[in-house]
Amino acid sequence: MRPITRNVLLVILGVLVVMLALGALPSYLEVGDAYAVEATAVEEDGPSVNVTTLSERRFPYTFGALSAAQAGERPARSEAYYTGPVGFKEAFTHTPFDEYSEFEGRNASSVERSGDTPDGDVAYVRYSGQRYRLEIIRVDGGA
Repeated sequence: MRPITRNVLLVILGVLVVMLALGALPSYLEVGDAYAVEATAVEEDGPSVNVTTLSERRFPYTFGALSAAQAGERPARSEAYYTGPVGFKEAFTHTPFDEYSEFEGRNASSVERSGDTPDGDVAYVRYSGQRYRLEIIRVDGGA
C-alpha cells in the first residue's frame, strides 16, 4: 500500500472514531444542570397526546415518569438528564425537551411552555386510559 493511501485511510478512520466518540460519550457525562420529567395523574379532561402508540425507546423520559407514576412512586420521575457544558451535549443526545417538541408537533394545545427556562414546561398525555400532567423539573443530584 502506498504511504499516501495509508495516511488517507488513517485520517478517515480517525475522523470516524472521533465522530463515534462525540455521538456516544456525551450521553455518559453527568455534568451541568439536571432535569427530569415528573408525571402526575389528573382528573380533568382536556387536550392531550395519546402516547400509548408511541415507542418507549423514542420517549424514554416520558415513559420513565409514566412507569413510576403507575408504580405508585412519589415523586414519579424519569431518570435525570444532565445538560452538559455549554449546550454541546444537546446536539448529540436525546433530551426531554426533544420529547416535548414532539408532543407540541402532534398537538400544540397539549403543551404549555414556561418561558425562557426549560423547567416548568408542561405537557398533557393520555396513557392507558389515564390523563397525565408531565412537567420538566430541575432536580438536584439526579432523580
